[in-house]
Amino acid sequence: MACSSSVMTKTFFLTSQTCPEESRNLTRAIKSMTCRATSVVSNLFVNGGNNGATTSVTKKVPKDEEIDFGNGKFGRFGGKFVPETLITCLSKLEAEFYSVINDTKFQEELAIALSDYVGRETPLYFAERLTNHYKRENGEGPEIYLKREDLNHGGAHKMNNAIAQAMIARRLGRKRVVAATGSGHHGVATAAACAKLSLECTIFMGTIDMEKQSSNVLLMKMLGAKVKPVLGSFKDATSEAFRNWVGELESSFYLPGTVVGPHPCPSMVRHFQSVIGQETRKQAMDKWGGKPDVLVACVGSGSNALGLFHDFIHDQDVRLIGVEGAGFGLNTGLHSATMATGHVGVYHGAMTYLLQDEEGQILGPHSIGVGLEYPGVSPELSFLKDSGRAEFYTATDEEALEAYRLLCRLEGIFPALEASHALAFLDKLCPTLPNLTKVVVNLSGRGDKDAATVFNS
Repeated sequence: MACSSSVMTKTFFLTSQTCPEESRNLTRAIKSMTCRATSVVSNLFVNGGNNGATTSVTKKVPKDEEIDFGNGKFGRFGGKFVPETLITCLSKLEAEFYSVINDTKFQEELAIALSDYVGRETPLYFAERLTNHYKRENGEGPEIYLKREDLNHGGAHKMNNAIAQAMIARRLGRKRVVAATGSGHHGVATAAACAKLSLECTIFMGTIDMEKQSSNVLLMKMLGAKVKPVLGSFKDATSEAFRNWVGELESSFYLPGTVVGPHPCPSMVRHFQSVIGQETRKQAMDKWGGKPDVLVACVGSGSNALGLFHDFIHDQDVRLIGVEGAGFGLNTGLHSATMATGHVGVYHGAMTYLLQDEEGQILGPHSIGVGLEYPGVSPELSFLKDSGRAEFYTATDEEALEAYRLLCRLEGIFPALEASHALAFLDKLCPTLPNLTKVVVNLSGRGDKDAATVFNS
């Protein structure tokens, strides 16, 4: 995102930060500035969490009046909790977003990029041996298909959004793109898109993640990006990327890869990722003449899950299942299960479910899938949880490791450890499904980056 601003005022990020001084400043910040497009609540710690591990049934399809796409509001979630300084910038970005999605020339250029550069459409692959693995003694069981986002250029679904937003940055005349990355997939995708479009690229990445995902760090540098280490993990890199962008609003464009943050950022990322579900619908019709019965995706902040789910939200006969990282177990505190154990609060500019303590301080997430290590989640997914439209479960580190190994052995495919959490849930899901149920798992990324972690575990 980018904007031109001749006046810079003191910036407050209305977030549940780990810094006590910033937490004490929160109330003063709320009182000292106007926040538009959403009401500001006096107590940002709202006990709305689900302390269980699952939301088990589909209750209803969300009503259109419950979702205000114009303001990025999904029930009580979303909105813009940002300083006045950023309102103009976000409004300009929103106007440009709505302009490009209705611009025939832009859409034609994007379609060519997605086809010829990204490599879409990606296959809907029938995993025959994995299907046979989950058959019951009587030979019955579900059919398992993999949406092969790992085959995109850059090795993940992240390129769908990165190339589109980089095109918007160029259209706005911005020469410099700023982004944050966790697993490195968004960093690689952004660096590649910027190289293609002749844009300067700066990627912020947590030092913990850089050590775990060193191969992606090398790729970003090979693609010409400046990789800036930030002490900590993805949440810390995101905060630093925001700060860097705010310091150079007139010249830079912040390119988010997740469906979090202030409106219109989550809606933009979801829109550009929704090609996943659109293709899945078409491919399912071509393959078996109907819709999938069950969609399964891992959930960190939620971009790949919403990319798969969005086109099916109003199809009540299609189950939407998100799988979070349970880490070492929900009772250990070392996990990334925001939906299972989180509470409602404000972080990085939007209201959503968060991992936080009773004082509203952010708790550090953990998952062996680095891309799942974020203390918040998509406002839209938070709404789908509360409405009951989507179900959320968890998988531990060990279960994800075993799912990685299993897909390697049975199908010759290396799944990212993030996507391995979705695959791991098949152990619990498949025995409950009728014969020939069509299950689609979003294989959101390639897992060669995780091979050493798996081999040494």
